[in-house]
Amino acid sequence: MADLYTDKITNKKRAISLDIARGSMLFLIILAHIPLFLYMIEPGVITKVAGSTPLDHFLNFLMEIIVDNRARPLFAILFGYGLVMIYRKQCERRGAQAAHRIIKRRCWYLILFGAILAGLAGVQDILMSYGIAGLLLVSSLKKDSHKIKKYAIISTIICFFYIPILWGGLLISMQSYGLPIDLTGQETYLNTILDRLITIPIIPLFTHFLFPVIPSVLMGIWLGKLNVLIDPQDHIRLLKQLTIGCLTLSFVGAIPLVLINDVWFPSYFTAGTAYGIHILTGFAGGVGYAALFGLLGLGVKYRGVIVKAITSMGKRSLTFFVMHEVLIVVLLSPIAFNIGASLTVTTSVILGIGMWAVTLSIAYFMDRRQIEGPLEKYMHYLTYKEL
Repeated sequence: MADLYTDKITNKKRAISLDIARGSMLFLIILAHIPLFLYMIEPGVITKVAGSTPLDHFLNFLMEIIVDNRARPLFAILFGYGLVMIYRKQCERRGAQAAHRIIKRRCWYLILFGAILAGLAGVQDILMSYGIAGLLLVSSLKKDSHKIKKYAIISTIICFFYIPILWGGLLISMQSYGLPIDLTGQETYLNTILDRLITIPIIPLFTHFLFPVIPSVLMGIWLGKLNVLIDPQDHIRLLKQLTIGCLTLSFVGAIPLVLINDVWFPSYFTAGTAYGIHILTGFAGGVGYAALFGLLGLGVKYRGVIVKAITSMGKRSLTFFVMHEVLIVVLLSPIAFNIGASLTVTTSVILGIGMWAVTLSIAYFMDRRQIEGPLEKYMHYLTYKEL
């Protein structure tokens, strides 16, 4: 059976697979977001900056295979899975209508949190995007797993029809393999805050259109309906199939992008199409990662500092996501310490590893002292205060 452990704060049983997935996901998001602030290096391919050493090129290769457009779908899948868990629990306690109201309220507060973070701190937002996805998909939570699977397939097919063409057109318009970095080094907090506030409503629309998350949220709802991460012992064959099949597809789908600008120099439209394929096969990567963590839940025991630290971060994922994003902006952005101006690809990865290690230590300390994640605690209060 999957190993369960008892949360010392709530005295409730938790699945190791879910919390390890959440804690590990936060590490992938750090690695995905740090390169966006390396503004003194020439753009590489899409969001990557150009490497200058063999190690830089190797790390860019790993990022494109393992992290880019794979961390975001994993986050979306875990978000969808969490919606099912909330819905199921609240249906048992209060009924389906109350469960819908609770989830909608939670999603509205996610949107508010994301807007505040994007506007005041300038962080890379995904909270608004997932909050909107939750509002759009809350009615699907009453459907069975077969219908949810059908919705996930249909939404993915829709994305297949427009994402590669859209990105091909975007690269043609930019006449470059890489996306321009807007930072110049002259930014201050005050002279950029107006721009940040103006773009708040645009950010989630941009994300949903160019980096769609709804298919992955639906995949997470489907996995939640099957209960594969809570009871992986009942789904071993499916989890193995999803792990092997989806991660293989994710790897193969990343190869065209990896080759661009090193051994392959296609037209801009073809390069954009390759990036669209990278995004779409990232959906499979997210499912593969989620299934892999489900399998890990069968064998990993709640012992050892590392496992306990990752699970501690995982059950405080909202708090540590915000912490990581704010740290990235403060450390790398010109509005604060501006070390993004002097980092290389390699040193930025080292910084990301160090950031995750330090915050893991904080999460472990909080768990030992039975300190709840402050944002989780506040979100719970806001969501349930009127019930």
